[in-house]
Amino acid sequence: MSKIIHLMSESIKAEAMRLGFNACGIARVSRVDDATAAAFDRWIGEGRHAGMDYMARHGDARYHPDHVLPGCRTIVSLAMNYYPAHRMADDQYQFAYYAYGRDYHDVMKARIRELAKNIFDSSEYSDFSDYSEYSESSPSKELKKNYYRVAVDSAPLLERYWALQAGLGWIGRNHNLIIPHKGSFFVLGELLLTAEVDCYDSPIESRCGTCRRCIDACPTCALTDSGVDAQRCLSYLTIEHRGPFSPEQATLIRQQPTPYYIYGCDRCQRACPHNSFAQPNETAEFQPSQALLAMTPKDWCQLTREKYTELFRGSPVKRAKYEGLMRNIETITKE
Repeated sequence: MSKIIHLMSESIKAEAMRLGFNACGIARVSRVDDATAAAFDRWIGEGRHAGMDYMARHGDARYHPDHVLPGCRTIVSLAMNYYPAHRMADDQYQFAYYAYGRDYHDVMKARIRELAKNIFDSSEYSDFSDYSEYSESSPSKELKKNYYRVAVDSAPLLERYWALQAGLGWIGRNHNLIIPHKGSFFVLGELLLTAEVDCYDSPIESRCGTCRRCIDACPTCALTDSGVDAQRCLSYLTIEHRGPFSPEQATLIRQQPTPYYIYGCDRCQRACPHNSFAQPNETAEFQPSQALLAMTPKDWCQLTREKYTELFRGSPVKRAKYEGLMRNIETITKE
């Protein structure tokens, strides 16, 4: 490895804010603590990841970022607000707020890459030419260089754990990251660096107290103190589950109160008192189209593949595919 570059944390955070991120914290890399690793292993062992087999891959590699970026010393944790100014009417079928606009993976990755370039392309860091984006196909002989890596749900990282270590917020009982005085309607991404910074952030204590509103708001009892049971979670069932629903799964979908969610679920977040601080996002790519907001239950039931493609081009909803979305709608409307 070439010489270690040392960066100024305040410069990184200032540039992140300038680029439109809403929160930025920086964690010093070490192995994930034993309690967190053991809890994740139990969650997998109990099958609560349901059909998300990718969650069980990588084993111990998930617990040290060095397996994601060789020589990693620093994780810059970043958050972007997706809380919408304009929302679907309460008498319409619902989508999770993050799915209103363009796919956040694409938006976040582009901005994090821009952040990396701007950090190292400044006159202060004239040796950016020796700093490259890492990929798993990078030749081992080139690992003598300095590297960074961008991650947005695209690497075996415990993202909320690292956001906690970076002081962004705490992990609530709904197992979402809650940012003080801002809430939990944020998507997360990371910039992994082989560089070090002059000042690292520290975790903050939970401010949930004895509140259990999120747990009480979950219509399928998917939330527990020890984790989310994806087998019962409406977000998992309506997005990640592949193929037809079992009778038990269909019952879970139908037992939700109105308004029905047909893609994802925000009930545990909407119940959280910390989201009283939520402010509408100002990211153009996250704004919903008028065509999406105008859809009625009848329109959804009559949705064609062509209309689906028109509505969700560049959207995260493509993850469920047309067949998955129609399965969700048909399950709700079936007697």
